[in-house]
Amino acid sequence: MINFSCMEDLMSLAESSGKSVADIIVEYEAEHSLKSDISVKKHMSEIWQVMKDSADKGVANTQKSVSGMVGGDAKKLFMYESGYCGNFVRDAAAYAVAVAETNAVMGKIAACPTAGSCGIVPGVLLAAQKHYGHSDERIGQALFTATGIGMVIENNAMIAGAQGGCQAECGSAAGMAAGALADLAGGDVRQIGNAVALAIKNLLGLACDPVAGLVEVPCVKRNGFAATVAVLAADMSLAGINSVIPVDEVIDAMYRIGRMLPEAIRETAQGGLATTCTGLKLKKKIYND
Repeated sequence: MINFSCMEDLMSLAESSGKSVADIIVEYEAEHSLKSDISVKKHMSEIWQVMKDSADKGVANTQKSVSGMVGGDAKKLFMYESGYCGNFVRDAAAYAVAVAETNAVMGKIAACPTAGSCGIVPGVLLAAQKHYGHSDERIGQALFTATGIGMVIENNAMIAGAQGGCQAECGSAAGMAAGALADLAGGDVRQIGNAVALAIKNLLGLACDPVAGLVEVPCVKRNGFAATVAVLAADMSLAGINSVIPVDEVIDAMYRIGRMLPEAIRETAQGGLATTCTGLKLKKKIYND
């Protein structure tokens, strides 16, 4: 029986067995679901297809959400070709925004790990596939790596904004995406774990302050920004830049910070951007108060 409770456990399992993190997670899922490895991988391929479809819908979309606050920005970013970021980072951010916009107009998405952070992992992986030609099968392996990371975070911290602020949603997703991208680039398990640490620690303390209580502003654009954090974290790790604070301690710090955050900035829309003059005006307009 495969058991792990933290990133160190998961990385040590991979090193001692000579297997990848993805292989270990496939075995874990097969054991716990009583399904075959083939069945587990097939299900992941279906999830990946949902991610691709939601990105395609978002890129093509010019429709505004019911509130009128978001919609059409992914397409604008894709069409902008004079940016400083370069095509890969632009595409990762644009795909992330696209998936989040699909969510905002009630389209089908794959929560990864949540609906509010649904664009970050697919955004990064879609950009990697587009620019580096990774097969769907290889992307599936990276998604299993992301799954293992997400499981550890959920077990030792939190993934919901209502529990730990946006650091728990977009921070967790950025860590998952960074680890998956490091995996895709051929990074070893320590580089994968280090990428997770670098991504999460640079989103620590982020408030969850949705305007009018909707997963739109600032949530959609934050997906794009968090995708760029994930890309840089993976690059830093692969370049040999190490997080001074180990990944499990970073995750624990996120948990402790989340517990300290006031309720007003944990998805209640009672603080932060939600209570700015413009935020309150939008709320009044949306709900006809």
